[in-house]
Amino acid sequence: MGEDWELFAAIVYTGSLSAAGRQAGLSPAMVSKRLARLEARLGARLVHRTTRRLVTTEAGRVFHDEAIAILAAANAAEARVAGGVDEPAGRLRVSAPTSFGRRHVAPHLAAFLVRHPAVALELDLTDDFVDLIGGRIDCAVRIGVAAGALVSTMLAPNRRLLCAAPAYLTAHGVPETLAELSRHHLLAADNQVPWRLDGPEGAVVLPVTSLVRTNSSEVARELALAGAGIALRSTWDVGDALAEGRLVRLLPDWEGACDVAIHAVRPKAPFVAPAVEAFVAHLAALWAPPPWDDRLGEVNEPETAGSATVHGRTVKNSRCNQGDGS
Repeated sequence: MGEDWELFAAIVYTGSLSAAGRQAGLSPAMVSKRLARLEARLGARLVHRTTRRLVTTEAGRVFHDEAIAILAAANAAEARVAGGVDEPAGRLRVSAPTSFGRRHVAPHLAAFLVRHPAVALELDLTDDFVDLIGGRIDCAVRIGVAAGALVSTMLAPNRRLLCAAPAYLTAHGVPETLAELSRHHLLAADNQVPWRLDGPEGAVVLPVTSLVRTNSSEVARELALAGAGIALRSTWDVGDALAEGRLVRLLPDWEGACDVAIHAVRPKAPFVAPAVEAFVAHLAALWAPPPWDDRLGEVNEPETAGSATVHGRTVKNSRCNQGDGS
């Protein structure tokens, strides 16, 4: 019964039988069979299926809300029995974004495990927003607006700055205003556009057409480092490159909107497993204040209108080629 409930939660979360099947390691035919079995047992249709979309029925919405609450309570009960009331112990499944997880989570796992040797940690790095209930994930590190359906703990702010490599600025010039960005090569992953910026004129939404279409934020960063264009990057991702002069900050009065922070999220449950509490506290202690912002005082920024400091010299603004970045 529990497995069918988890599968149904994944179907609702992903909005697709095939996507839920991929998450559970099942074929679409098997997912459909198990959904039909669940509907037969309940005596109610839970979803309407068409060739293009899947819509939850009223009965499906009610059952989904009740099911995920019960599943969350069951997961918490298992963790409590396995790990004891006070000492962190038992299985702890954590999800984190791929690049951030490699750079800022993985290096600190050993210290956590030394402190809590009874915890069996599983770390899944993915850029997908996985279904915590359906995937039996205890805790996820996410970058973005906190999810209302989950319990969220803010771990650190996430500053995002406009930047480019010295070679790009030498070739294409330094933009003096946001409007001039439209004449430049811009770099962003598909899920990171448009750019939402805060600055002297308030909040601005900037349409962006990336020079290269990619679903990977890491590709956008590597292109910026290679001198392909201008990017809006998080300081956790490019703080070292900025401090070392491999990237130069642009338009310093403007930053990415401040509503995109780094959170730890977990399913709602009456009991929080000690291992989850300990892991979230471990990360919060590491990132308060964020260590990747320590060197930002050393960052090169444009000194005068139309110029930027690049490797100790001043790069003057030159007119971009017509069509650059358009």
